[in-house]
Amino acid sequence: MTYFQQLHPWCIIRVLSNEQLLDNAGVNSGVQQSNVVARFRRRNDAVAYLQVLQHSIKNIKFLIIFDVQGVQNLPDDEALS
Repeated sequence: MTYFQQLHPWCIIRVLSNEQLLDNAGVNSGVQQSNVVARFRRRNDAVAYLQVLQHSIKNIKFLIIFDVQGVQNLPDDEALS
């Protein structure tokens, strides 16, 4: 984890669906993947940016997380709900 990531623990991540994983990798690993879209020092800043993203991009799922050790893989959607 870089120093910047340590200073900006609040992350907005884009959760990739299984179809997107198949398109990107050509094979389905069965693990839900995610991409960090932006990092913030404060949760309020992350919430405000998430609202902008959800308003402008309606068909993509975004989540806010507090990233302590870096985003690698996330559990399935059922565990997040």
